[in-house]
Amino acid sequence: MLEVNRKRMQRLMRIAGIEALYPKPNLSRPAPGHEIYPYLLRGVSVERPNHVWSSDITYIPMHSGFLYLVAVMDWYSRFVLSWELSSTMETGFCLAALEAAFRFGQPEIWNSDQGSQFTSAEFLAPLKKRGISISMDGRGRALDNVFIERLWRSLKYELIYPGDFASGAELFPALDRYFHFYNHRRPHQALGYRSPVDLFPFRPIRKRSSP
Repeated sequence: MLEVNRKRMQRLMRIAGIEALYPKPNLSRPAPGHEIYPYLLRGVSVERPNHVWSSDITYIPMHSGFLYLVAVMDWYSRFVLSWELSSTMETGFCLAALEAAFRFGQPEIWNSDQGSQFTSAEFLAPLKKRGISISMDGRGRALDNVFIERLWRSLKYELIYPGDFASGAELFPALDRYFHFYNHRRPHQALGYRSPVDLFPFRPIRKRSSP
């Protein structure tokens, strides 16, 4: 966006001592008895919107404590279809994000990790009802869901760590603005420097209210 040579920017960042810090606690704990599905996307070419959606949970550090953030993304366009914040790892906030994403349509393939939120019967039911193929990352293979992992990296570099948020009340509107910026304005090198909104065909307006 700054139209500055990448190597020059990297050199200046090294001189200034600027780098990202991102804790990675284990957020993908499986649960006994939950259904596990094979990974379906190895070697698959994603060439259209709504072919593959994926979801993941990340940890958001706060001044005192932390929150969890889940997002649903369209793989082809990188468009963030929905997101939700929670103070717990219960399935409900992931299910709320899934239901909100369905306002855009539905994917042919759904991909997530093997965390207990995504393997619960409650979460899998709406996917099965719609006849969506279910794919799950291999254990310990973060790159199976690489696009949303890159989203988390960008979010934390660009918003979370610089913002140093004290509360969810501060964080919520900042996330709302960031995801609008990410979808509508931020150019992506892998998309030919277009924004996700340029490749995703249908974008309903979602009215949100702070929790």
